[in-house]
Order: sequence, then C-alpha cells, then structure tokens
Amino acid sequence: MENYEVNEDTAAVMGVNKNATRVIETENKYFINDSAYEVMDYSCRYFGSSYTGRVDGSKKILGANYKVPVIVEESSDLIFFPIASPEDKHCVWLSLKWIKDVYEKNGTTYVEFKNGKRIICKCSVASIKNQIMRASRLNTLLNERKKVKNS
Repeated sequence: MENYEVNEDTAAVMGVNKNATRVIETENKYFINDSAYEVMDYSCRYFGSSYTGRVDGSKKILGANYKVPVIVEESSDLIFFPIASPEDKHCVWLSLKWIKDVYEKNGTTYVEFKNGKRIICKCSVASIKNQIMRASRLNTLLNERKKVKNS
C-alpha cells in the first residue's frame, strides 16, 4: 500500500527500513511502501500542512528542538511523537490518544494500547514516558490557545 495517511484509528507507525513501514491501527495492520518519515510527511500534507511546518510549530509551542511531537491534524487531536530520531529508518511514531501503558518486562519495553494490543519498542520506558509528557504538554497548550481564541 502507498500514500497512507494516519487517522483516528492509527496507534503506531513503525519504520521497518527506508522503504517500508508497518502501521498498527486499532483493528488492522498494514505494510506501507514508504518510510515512516514519508508516511508522517504525507499525512501532514494530506491534512493541509507539511511535516516541516508541523515540526516548526511544535518547536515554537514547546520550546524544544529534537524529537518533538507533531500535530498531524488538530481538530481530531491527532498528535504523534517519535521515540527515535524521525530520520531514523526504524523510527516508531506513537499516537498519544491510543497509549494505555508503557512498561518493562524481562528487559523488554512494551507499549500497550487502549484496545489491549501491544508492541515492543527498542528504547527505555523513561524515554517513552518523557515523550508522552511532551506530547501531552503540546496538546494542553494547543487546547488552551484554542480556548483563548474562542473566548
């Protein structure tokens, strides 16, 4: 499959190599013939912006410079965050709204989604929890700005 755009059912976008990505949705799994970076870029463009623009916006809001979460589509609160460098061919992007738990068992880090599915991630629990806090902060700040604007 090509030209996949993340949506409300997308839980994870997992880079396999520079030309393949595994996408985990709440009820489906797909293999996409693009890198995870290309899937995220296409998704941002599909929803009317660019990946670079989304990253620049997140950096401005958070005051952070690396591994920033991305607001792919704001009306549905589609916020994804990378757990490695976004340019890394094995980068995994997680949807903030689908994460239920992150834990370690026997030296392996697991991310459990709200539907009970889980994936293995090659980074520490602390690193993922830090990214969750960063994405949550972005979501909170964005929602506060929406409230001020609508007041």
